[in-house]
Amino acid sequence: MSVSSGLLAALRDAVGASHVRTDPDVIEANVVDWTGRFRGVSPAVVRPGTVDEVAAVLRLCNAERTAVVPQGGNTGLVGGSVPLHGELVLDVRRLDAIGPVDPRTGQITAQAGATLAELQRRARDAGWQYGIDLGARDVATVGGTVATNAGGVHVLRYGSTRRQLVGIEAVLADGRVIRRLDGLEKDNSGFDLPGLLCGSEGTLAVITAARLRLHAPTRCKVVALCAFGSVDAALDAVGTLRREVDCVNAIELFFDKGLELVCRRLGLARPFASSHAAYVLVEAAANTDPTEALGRAVEQCADVADVAVATDDVAARALWRYREGHPEAINSEGAPLKLDVSLPADRLGEFVHAVPVLVVALAPDASVWMFGHAGDGNVHVNVTGVPVDDERVTGAVFELVAALHGSISAEHGIGSVKRRYLHLVRSAVEIATYRAIKHALDPVGILNPHVLLPDVLPDVLPDESSP
Repeated sequence: MSVSSGLLAALRDAVGASHVRTDPDVIEANVVDWTGRFRGVSPAVVRPGTVDEVAAVLRLCNAERTAVVPQGGNTGLVGGSVPLHGELVLDVRRLDAIGPVDPRTGQITAQAGATLAELQRRARDAGWQYGIDLGARDVATVGGTVATNAGGVHVLRYGSTRRQLVGIEAVLADGRVIRRLDGLEKDNSGFDLPGLLCGSEGTLAVITAARLRLHAPTRCKVVALCAFGSVDAALDAVGTLRREVDCVNAIELFFDKGLELVCRRLGLARPFASSHAAYVLVEAAANTDPTEALGRAVEQCADVADVAVATDDVAARALWRYREGHPEAINSEGAPLKLDVSLPADRLGEFVHAVPVLVVALAPDASVWMFGHAGDGNVHVNVTGVPVDDERVTGAVFELVAALHGSISAEHGIGSVKRRYLHLVRSAVEIATYRAIKHALDPVGILNPHVLLPDVLPDVLPDESSP
């Protein structure tokens, strides 16, 4: 897509000449995602520094029918923030202000370009904590986490980003500003626009700020890594731990194949003398020591082969490394095909057993690596030994997910990669409703037009109700 010299001149007038970049070498980082999998082109990257400048940019682009991709930290995994079709990039990282914590409500307002790590630091300094945490915390931005309804490792306790959101500021495609940052905990005066914009992937408006709910900090933390003789026993343990421990922060799941790779690639000692089929890492946190309560819960879990417990930060980080080291170790095997899905708890075991068989039948040289957030049913499926855009594997796994009544996107959104599969988990009526909302808020269709919604619907659609 080309941009007229007149539009470029107007954009420079709106945000300042130094904040409209067109040199390919300068904008290189804005046209490729952080995995290197998705690379596009853009005629310009525009970097507004105020909400009024965002509004001016969108008014100009809307009038010229120029497509815009909003972009923050660009840490997504589904191509949702990359100009894959030559769109103009609207980089919000100059909007990085964070307001003071309101000590009465435990709320904070942050602009879209502020990083998650800085938001967490501000909350801690004021005696609070923010419920969302991601491995990309140093780069991921508040606006991006809201736009994708990011989850992370503490969803089990605090919920995803939508649960933290109590207000929003956003700019519509025609430049009008929605501002609702009062932070009312109870407000039933109409549609929940913050909830609607959260997870909309930049297709309905450009998020410029969010009012966010904080949580009371916890002083005591314990982490346990439990080994199990079977996958089913590990999954049964997840339910027991959720039921018996009321202060669980996270419950993570991985398998011996992945653990062996992590230890080999990252130079870690194995946590146990023997190998086991599956591992559950559980973290509990409270204002009084939860070690005893967690210990009692672990004792109630069947088929526990071994346990390692950490009650200090250094030891806890060492146990977490076995889980968090999976992406790094898998990437060392070659660029993986990444599929982020979620399953109902009672179908998770069936999925875990079926995926390797399904993938190897299609690609005999492939290796399947799985790990994830067992407490909320989120599994990260990584496949090496196949092209990162292998549609045979992607389609087969997503069809299995749909058959098991799961979701093809647990954390990162639909983006450009998954939109052709949206019909597997959303009915024709739902997709039509999405289109109607999109048209109402962005009738010209300039906002991230190539993500989330499929260009055309397939000939065969599921029943009108969601699976």
